[in-house]
Amino acid sequence: MALGTLRIRFLSRNEHKIREVTSILSPADVVASNVAIDELQTADTEKLVRDKCLKAFKKIGHPVFVEHTGLYVSSLNDFPGGLTQVFWDTLGPERFCAIFGAQSDNRVIAKTVIGYCDSKKIHQFEGSVHGTIPQSPKGPRDFQWDCAFVPNGNTETFAEMGELRKNEISMRRHALDAFSSYLTGGRYV
Repeated sequence: MALGTLRIRFLSRNEHKIREVTSILSPADVVASNVAIDELQTADTEKLVRDKCLKAFKKIGHPVFVEHTGLYVSSLNDFPGGLTQVFWDTLGPERFCAIFGAQSDNRVIAKTVIGYCDSKKIHQFEGSVHGTIPQSPKGPRDFQWDCAFVPNGNTETFAEMGELRKNEISMRRHALDAFSSYLTGGRYV
Protein backbone atom coordinates (compact mmCIF):
# COMPACT_ATOMS: atom_id res chain seq x y z
CA MET A 1 0.00 0.00 0.00
CA ALA A 2 1.33 3.45 -0.86
CA LEU A 3 1.54 6.15 1.78
CA GLY A 4 -0.41 8.55 -0.45
CA THR A 5 -3.49 6.32 -0.28
CA LEU A 6 -3.61 6.33 3.53
CA ARG A 7 -5.87 8.40 5.74
CA ILE A 8 -4.68 8.21 9.34
CA ARG A 9 -5.95 9.87 12.50
CA PHE A 10 -3.53 11.62 14.85
CA LEU A 11 -4.56 12.81 18.28
CA SER A 12 -2.67 15.89 19.42
CA ARG A 13 -3.41 19.37 20.70
CA ASN A 14 0.06 20.64 19.77
CA GLU A 15 -0.04 22.58 16.47
CA HIS A 16 3.75 22.29 16.04
CA LYS A 17 3.59 18.48 16.30
CA ILE A 18 0.61 18.32 13.95
CA ARG A 19 2.48 20.40 11.36
CA GLU A 20 5.64 18.26 11.67
CA VAL A 21 3.73 14.97 11.48
CA THR A 22 1.73 16.13 8.46
CA SER A 23 4.91 17.27 6.70
CA ILE A 24 6.90 14.11 7.45
CA LEU A 25 4.08 11.68 6.56
CA SER A 26 3.15 13.50 3.35
CA PRO A 27 1.54 12.41 1.00
CA ALA A 28 -0.62 10.52 3.54
CA ASP A 29 -3.79 12.29 4.63
CA VAL A 30 -3.22 13.00 8.33
CA VAL A 31 -6.46 13.88 10.09
CA ALA A 32 -5.62 15.72 13.30
CA SER A 33 -7.98 15.35 16.23
CA ASN A 34 -7.61 18.17 18.71
CA VAL A 35 -9.15 16.25 21.60
CA ALA A 36 -7.99 16.52 25.20
CA ILE A 37 -7.09 13.41 27.15
CA ASP A 38 -5.60 13.15 30.62
CA GLU A 39 -2.05 11.85 30.26
CA LEU A 40 -0.62 9.40 32.72
CA GLN A 41 2.25 11.06 34.60
CA THR A 42 5.13 8.61 34.62
CA ALA A 43 8.76 8.50 33.58
CA ASP A 44 7.97 5.17 31.83
CA THR A 45 7.42 6.37 28.25
CA GLU A 46 6.26 3.01 26.90
CA LYS A 47 3.55 2.78 29.58
CA LEU A 48 2.59 6.44 29.06
CA VAL A 49 2.21 6.00 25.26
CA ARG A 50 0.20 2.79 25.67
CA ASP A 51 -2.20 4.52 28.08
CA LYS A 52 -2.43 7.58 25.84
CA CYS A 53 -3.15 5.39 22.81
CA LEU A 54 -5.94 3.47 24.55
CA LYS A 55 -7.56 6.71 25.71
CA ALA A 56 -7.27 8.19 22.20
CA PHE A 57 -8.90 5.13 20.63
CA LYS A 58 -11.78 5.29 23.14
CA LYS A 59 -12.33 8.99 22.31
CA ILE A 60 -11.97 8.68 18.52
CA GLY A 61 -13.48 5.23 17.98
CA HIS A 62 -11.24 4.52 14.97
CA PRO A 63 -7.62 3.50 14.44
CA VAL A 64 -5.50 6.38 15.72
CA PHE A 65 -1.94 7.23 16.60
CA VAL A 66 -0.40 9.37 19.30
CA GLU A 67 3.14 10.40 20.02
CA HIS A 68 5.20 11.38 22.99
CA THR A 69 8.58 13.01 22.82
CA GLY A 70 10.88 13.38 25.78
CA LEU A 71 14.39 14.21 26.86
CA TYR A 72 16.64 11.71 28.60
CA VAL A 73 19.35 13.68 30.41
CA SER A 74 22.50 11.62 30.95
CA SER A 75 23.52 13.32 34.21
CA LEU A 76 20.05 12.55 35.63
CA ASN A 77 20.13 8.82 34.76
CA ASP A 78 17.88 9.47 31.75
CA PHE A 79 15.30 11.45 33.69
CA PRO A 80 12.83 13.12 32.94
CA GLY A 81 11.77 10.85 30.03
CA GLY A 82 7.98 10.66 30.07
CA LEU A 83 7.81 13.61 32.44
CA THR A 84 9.67 16.04 30.17
CA GLN A 85 6.76 18.45 29.72
CA VAL A 86 6.25 18.93 33.46
CA PHE A 87 10.01 19.24 33.96
CA TRP A 88 10.36 21.76 31.11
CA ASP A 89 7.34 23.84 32.21
CA THR A 90 8.80 24.05 35.72
CA LEU A 91 12.35 25.04 34.74
CA GLY A 92 11.91 26.93 31.46
CA PRO A 93 14.62 27.30 28.80
CA GLU A 94 17.09 29.57 30.62
CA ARG A 95 17.18 27.62 33.84
CA PHE A 96 17.21 24.24 32.08
CA CYS A 97 20.23 25.25 29.98
CA ALA A 98 22.00 26.98 32.88
CA ILE A 99 21.73 23.86 35.05
CA PHE A 100 22.35 21.06 32.54
CA GLY A 101 24.28 22.81 29.77
CA ALA A 102 27.01 23.94 32.16
CA GLN A 103 27.71 20.43 33.50
CA SER A 104 30.67 18.43 32.27
CA ASP A 105 28.16 15.78 31.18
CA ASN A 106 25.63 17.73 29.10
CA ARG A 107 24.61 14.74 26.97
CA VAL A 108 20.94 14.14 26.26
CA ILE A 109 18.83 11.84 24.10
CA ALA A 110 15.65 13.11 22.46
CA LYS A 111 13.25 10.23 21.94
CA THR A 112 9.86 9.98 20.23
CA VAL A 113 7.55 7.04 20.72
CA ILE A 114 4.58 6.64 18.39
CA GLY A 115 1.65 4.56 19.62
CA TYR A 116 -0.80 3.24 17.03
CA CYS A 117 -4.01 1.43 17.92
CA ASP A 118 -5.43 -0.46 14.92
CA SER A 119 -8.51 -1.49 16.98
CA LYS A 120 -6.99 -4.87 17.86
CA LYS A 121 -3.49 -4.14 19.06
CA ILE A 122 -1.24 -1.27 20.08
CA HIS A 123 1.97 -0.96 18.10
CA GLN A 124 4.86 1.25 19.20
CA PHE A 125 7.60 2.81 17.05
CA GLU A 126 10.59 4.68 18.42
CA GLY A 127 13.09 7.18 17.10
CA SER A 128 15.93 8.87 18.95
CA VAL A 129 18.66 11.42 18.40
CA HIS A 130 21.67 11.93 20.65
CA GLY A 131 22.78 15.46 21.41
CA THR A 132 23.91 17.98 23.97
CA ILE A 133 22.36 20.78 25.98
CA PRO A 134 23.84 24.24 25.29
CA GLN A 135 24.72 26.60 28.15
CA SER A 136 21.97 28.97 27.02
CA PRO A 137 18.88 28.53 24.82
CA LYS A 138 19.38 29.37 21.14
CA GLY A 139 16.81 30.18 18.49
CA PRO A 140 13.04 30.61 18.74
CA ARG A 141 11.45 29.31 21.94
CA ASP A 142 7.99 28.60 20.62
CA PHE A 143 8.32 24.81 20.32
CA GLN A 144 9.16 23.44 23.74
CA TRP A 145 12.80 22.43 24.17
CA ASP A 146 13.98 22.75 20.54
CA CYS A 147 16.03 25.78 21.68
CA ALA A 148 17.90 23.58 24.19
CA PHE A 149 18.87 20.58 22.05
CA VAL A 150 21.91 20.41 19.75
CA PRO A 151 21.92 17.12 17.81
CA ASN A 152 25.29 15.37 17.59
CA GLY A 153 27.25 16.41 14.51
CA ASN A 154 25.64 19.86 14.46
CA THR A 155 26.40 23.25 15.97
CA GLU A 156 22.83 24.58 15.94
CA THR A 157 19.85 23.72 18.11
CA PHE A 158 16.74 22.25 16.49
CA ALA A 159 15.16 25.70 16.87
CA GLU A 160 17.99 27.37 14.94
CA MET A 161 17.81 24.76 12.16
CA GLY A 162 14.23 25.54 11.27
CA GLU A 163 11.47 23.08 10.55
CA LEU A 164 12.75 21.66 7.23
CA ARG A 165 16.27 20.85 8.39
CA LYS A 166 15.07 19.57 11.75
CA ASN A 167 12.49 17.30 10.09
CA GLU A 168 15.23 15.61 8.05
CA ILE A 169 17.07 14.32 11.16
CA SER A 170 14.71 14.51 14.13
CA MET A 171 13.66 11.76 16.50
CA ARG A 172 10.08 12.30 15.31
CA ARG A 173 11.26 11.66 11.72
CA HIS A 174 12.88 8.36 12.74
CA ALA A 175 9.78 7.19 14.63
CA LEU A 176 7.42 8.27 11.83
CA ASP A 177 9.59 6.56 9.20
CA ALA A 178 9.26 3.28 11.14
CA PHE A 179 5.51 3.88 11.52
CA SER A 180 5.00 4.63 7.82
CA SER A 181 7.02 1.54 6.88
CA TYR A 182 4.67 -0.52 9.03
CA LEU A 183 1.58 1.13 7.51
CA THR A 184 2.74 0.55 3.93
CA GLY A 185 3.52 -3.10 4.55
CA GLY A 186 7.25 -2.69 4.85
CA ARG A 187 9.20 -4.60 7.42
CA TYR A 188 9.55 -2.78 10.72
CA VAL A 189 12.76 -3.53 12.56
